[in-house]
Amino acid sequence: MSAPAPQNIRRRVVDGNVWLGHAEPGAREVLARLAVQQIHPDVLETEEAVGWAMWEEIKDAARAKQGDLVVILLGGRGAQALHRLLGEMARTSEADEILSRLDVFTQDALAPMRMENGFSFARDFERLLGHAFFKKVQSFSSMSTDTDDLEGELARYAAKLESLGGIDIFFLGHGPEPGAASHLAYIKPGSGATATDLAGIIPISSTILEHHVAKFKAGGSAVTEGDEAECRAATHILTLGPAAILGARRIVQSIVDAGTAPAKRASYRRVLETEISADSATRASQLDENPGLWIRLHPNVRSLILPDVIS
Repeated sequence: MSAPAPQNIRRRVVDGNVWLGHAEPGAREVLARLAVQQIHPDVLETEEAVGWAMWEEIKDAARAKQGDLVVILLGGRGAQALHRLLGEMARTSEADEILSRLDVFTQDALAPMRMENGFSFARDFERLLGHAFFKKVQSFSSMSTDTDDLEGELARYAAKLESLGGIDIFFLGHGPEPGAASHLAYIKPGSGATATDLAGIIPISSTILEHHVAKFKAGGSAVTEGDEAECRAATHILTLGPAAILGARRIVQSIVDAGTAPAKRASYRRVLETEISADSATRASQLDENPGLWIRLHPNVRSLILPDVIS
């Protein structure tokens, strides 16, 4: 049974971007009271080391909390080492106690697209994590991309997340944009996202589409020419929004693919070095122009990178 659409969700449209979020408190009020944080990246030598560090984060969360853990998976290259590790563990019994407590969600998706398309995050998760993983976790939820009611399904998706008590770990990446800007999840520059938006449906840009195709190919996803044609015909992106990121108890960012996406070096450095304004109107403008900065407003972030990200 799907979760009902939340009754208190507000719908906003900004230049064709549809955002679903809370009406109260106001976005400017929330933004004004958030303290700016500095990010001190953990530089690890290998992608495998990043994967192990992400697994340790899950174990730490499991030790700190009783009951189920709500985890947002990261697609693309950023968490592939973790997913392979989880898949290996799922084929044994060594991690069953933790795996059985995981409520797993995806953070974004391209639409419209068949759910079985090889460029979908759900299929890539299945490839890397394996069937044993999905049999052992408490639940797995992905955004519906082949429905006529994208807004309704996305609202129910956000409602399900909130009904489970919120996000324990939000695994995030870092996507480059023109002008050394960046996106988190798929919150793109100029999309009008605010601090109270839980999820959104945004028109796809050529930059993000090319980045999506490239990272799936670089990561070894099993795709066909038909899959790629359908992917390139997608018109919108479904994404969790800033409110979901800010509301997570822990954010763990991983950036391991600067070699294949070199623009990440400049865009990541800009996130680290930008002076975020105390004035709420100016701050809102900065975040809309460079959504990667949202991570700087969360008090509990770990950023895992390889040496070439800051070389």
